[in-house]
Amino acid sequence: MHDVIISGGTVVDGTGAPAVRADVAVSDGVITHIGTVEGPATRTIDATGRIVTPGFVDIHTHLDAQISWDPLGTSSCFHGVTSVVIGNCGVTFAPCRPEDRRGLAEMMESVEDIPADAIMQGLSWDWETYGEYLGELDRRPKGLNVGGMIGHSALRRYVMGGRALETDPTAEELAAMVDLVEEAMAAGALGLSSSRTILHTGSDGQPIPGTFAGLDELLALAGVLGRHGRGVFETAAMLGSQNGATPETTVTEVGILAEISRSTGRPVSFGLTQTIAGEGLHRQVLELVAEHNAGGARVHPQTTVRSVGVLFGLAHHTPYGGCPAWQALAGLTFEERLAHVQDPANRAQLIAEADGREGGIDPALLFPLDTVPADYSLRPETSLAARAEAAGTTPTALWLDLLDATDGGCLLVWPFLNQTPAEVEHLLGDPNVVLGLADAGAHVGQIMDASQPTWFLAHWVRDQGLCSLEDGIARLTSIPADLFAMPDRGVLAVGRPADLNVIDLDALALPLPTFAHDFPGGAGRWVQGAAGYDITMVNGVVTVEDGRHTGELPGVTLRSTEPV
Repeated sequence: MHDVIISGGTVVDGTGAPAVRADVAVSDGVITHIGTVEGPATRTIDATGRIVTPGFVDIHTHLDAQISWDPLGTSSCFHGVTSVVIGNCGVTFAPCRPEDRRGLAEMMESVEDIPADAIMQGLSWDWETYGEYLGELDRRPKGLNVGGMIGHSALRRYVMGGRALETDPTAEELAAMVDLVEEAMAAGALGLSSSRTILHTGSDGQPIPGTFAGLDELLALAGVLGRHGRGVFETAAMLGSQNGATPETTVTEVGILAEISRSTGRPVSFGLTQTIAGEGLHRQVLELVAEHNAGGARVHPQTTVRSVGVLFGLAHHTPYGGCPAWQALAGLTFEERLAHVQDPANRAQLIAEADGREGGIDPALLFPLDTVPADYSLRPETSLAARAEAAGTTPTALWLDLLDATDGGCLLVWPFLNQTPAEVEHLLGDPNVVLGLADAGAHVGQIMDASQPTWFLAHWVRDQGLCSLEDGIARLTSIPADLFAMPDRGVLAVGRPADLNVIDLDALALPLPTFAHDFPGGAGRWVQGAAGYDITMVNGVVTVEDGRHTGELPGVTLRSTEPV
């Protein structure tokens, strides 16, 4: 007797191997057979015409806080994700002294736009060391598998106190930080994270602890990973002209990251995106990475599969917040806002103020999301400006018309990273690049990028043919799982935990994001579901079925326990 048989599907096992028609049997949370499965089952799922894949692995999330009050892991869970990595960018909640809790919450708010009050209300804070934090994570019911890295900023704050921002550690302080990383790795941390970008600032406006750490400090901390033979060093890198840097800064920075990898024998990963203002910076970085990897380093930039864009909508912020007529929307319910903008007198004033103001966001850089499936392709002819010109109206008037047509649902996307689709394609085509930076759980009132796996499969793999289905699934599963040494995840194989998806590839699509006030204290965030996922299973238990969460919470804490 099997617990579940998934019959007649096309199995894409995550390794890159050719897809095969096969049944998959699951019992006691484990895959027990792939092939022709005979015998009865408690439940049989007909996967004819569907693909059966491993659960997706998201290596760059900031669900550290959210998982405490949202054990389902929304919106990630609706996009085939079954395993996530937290603790990115050096901002973590452990190690933490009781008197530093508010400070770490405020740092997470400043860097990742997660409300500090929600963090303080939502976390138990029943830990001090990172190992104790993982123990708390063990005790929490969760719908996703969750593994984490220890954060450099938290380490410095714990050991150096008020000096964490100001100076290098003493020999004794560095030794204490090394001991804390040792404790974290022994407890099963997936690695060490840091931030080296001045764009990450604390509540005081200053770069967070660790931003300007010297190579000796980084090598000492990352050296713990080397001694354990496992773990990733992840960072937000200092690239381009940050802090008044010269073009040589990028060469130096990639060299530092490569030296960490070569010296420790461990992989290094950092975020890399394209901007119009940065010109060819991303291509320069890819060339530098290729050179260093050819010399023995293991450096893997992470990028997104579409633009990272601020969302504007009637339910939250609009692009015209500085205009008095638009400020009048504040304090109104969504229904009241929609009625307000549909009133002819109000409408005329809204259009006049928005179109007549100086400055603001160029409407050529605003892209309406007004259709289902949501279209994130960002072609120039689909911008608000271009569509308004084609319709013989103004950009603001067009958006109001689109709000009418969508009952207030039309959003505007303002892409600020990965702004040029052709350059996104170039990044995705680089063999050293891995998928990441979806930032689930972060910047929740600004972006909604947890849906990136769905966009990658639907747009880049199915519609554009950027890579084969087998390679595309590997990039969402085994490649990130192997990079972070996640035990047994990312591949469909007998004996592996049954993390899997049953997907109708032709039906895969994204609805428009919506705004919800479901964080502690009523804080709001963007959420987004998906169509096309028949089943998502975590450790043999169905967690999402036909786009709805079942309420089951079979997730476990992921620990890297064997040298890789």
